[in-house]
Amino acid sequence: MAPTPTAPEDSTSGDPRPTSVDTTRLLPQVNGRHHSLDGIRGFACLMVLVVHVATETGDVLTPGVLGGLISALALAVPLFFGLSGVLLYRPWARAALDGTRGPNVPAYLWRRVMRVFPSYWVVAAVALLLWAGEHRGSVVHWFEVMTLTYPFNTTPHWAGPGPYGLGQMWSLSVELTFYLSLPFFALLLHLWARGGESVNARGRRLLMGLAAMAVLSFLALIPQYLPEPREYMHSWLPRCLGMFAVGMALAVLSEWAWREPGPDGPIRRFCRTIASSPGLCWLVAGAFFALEATPAAGGRFFEPGNLWVSIVENATSLGFAFFMIAPAALAPPPAPGPPPSLFTAAPWREGTWLDALMRHRVMMFFARISYGLFLWQFVVLYLWRDFTKQEIFTGSFWLDFFPVLLLSTLLGKLTFQFVEEPSRKWARRFFVSGPGGRRPEPAGPPPR
Repeated sequence: MAPTPTAPEDSTSGDPRPTSVDTTRLLPQVNGRHHSLDGIRGFACLMVLVVHVATETGDVLTPGVLGGLISALALAVPLFFGLSGVLLYRPWARAALDGTRGPNVPAYLWRRVMRVFPSYWVVAAVALLLWAGEHRGSVVHWFEVMTLTYPFNTTPHWAGPGPYGLGQMWSLSVELTFYLSLPFFALLLHLWARGGESVNARGRRLLMGLAAMAVLSFLALIPQYLPEPREYMHSWLPRCLGMFAVGMALAVLSEWAWREPGPDGPIRRFCRTIASSPGLCWLVAGAFFALEATPAAGGRFFEPGNLWVSIVENATSLGFAFFMIAPAALAPPPAPGPPPSLFTAAPWREGTWLDALMRHRVMMFFARISYGLFLWQFVVLYLWRDFTKQEIFTGSFWLDFFPVLLLSTLLGKLTFQFVEEPSRKWARRFFVSGPGGRRPEPAGPPPR
């Protein structure tokens, strides 16, 4: 921890006593609710809704730039994965850097399960009752869907990434697999980092381990395509590991900055530079977004493409997630009080526009209900299109988008109030103490 210097004498008061100045105010926020990251989750939630509606109406097939840009909104998925990495791995990163014991694993797993399943079960049951057809009475089908293990069915009877009304849930299955495996990855990283004699050495080792995870996500593409394509592997965790590793690396950097020896080491300078350059970072993210909109990064549907296309797509996902999330993840805590208004000059002049945008009440609202909105959107979309008697790849995007947004938002709000929050409060009655009698670390964000 850097020493706290003293400020110069206050010439206006004539008081010769030095006043303490906290230089840690520019270090990344590592405690409390991270509202800017919540706002990014709300933003990503809206990206997902747009691309799903546009897929049904056929707007993603629009020739040229427009269709490509709409299809590139699927990059919301690596945003979700990166956010999970930075928020959930942070207590383990802290423990690895300090050489201390990590969070209570049973408490962590219990709370993640209770965050995911109660709301999901409600939506999955509705979708199965509506559209399971001849498989409505299949115990195996219900088990696969209710446990989110259906992506591991290598001979599915459904078309696309999942059963009708649940096609988006493949990413939730990937999230759940990551949640369950995170303690294992954290243990391996902790053991590897333990070989470092200083906090800097341990930090370097952690980043090296996370780089290896990213490399594994590229190597996982080889068995997906060779000796023959296995499209179902596109919905599995291994190829997505790098997207989570991006967020985990940001967690390491934010915690490392607080522990770096010296008042102005390279890690602190890096974090400060990224946090103070949100415009540049988002410009670079925009370049990755533009690349995703080209055929080089694959087709406009849930299409794995081929090995080389998937390599480009994976690299694009990693770059986009890093540069979108990093300015918020490495930013210092916001000043007390309400967020600055976007309609004044100060956020733009002082460079705090990202915080002002992501902490806007609209973003906060969608961040709060993002999981429910994510869960319900396909059910609402298909019911709406059935009601309006539209065929696939037809219809008006705007005439579909606003009703689906309104109804999904309403159901998301109800799900948050009557399922998510009661489940979370009930789950917190268990595992009230972590290792050594400590309260466990926060369970992290909702998956969406």
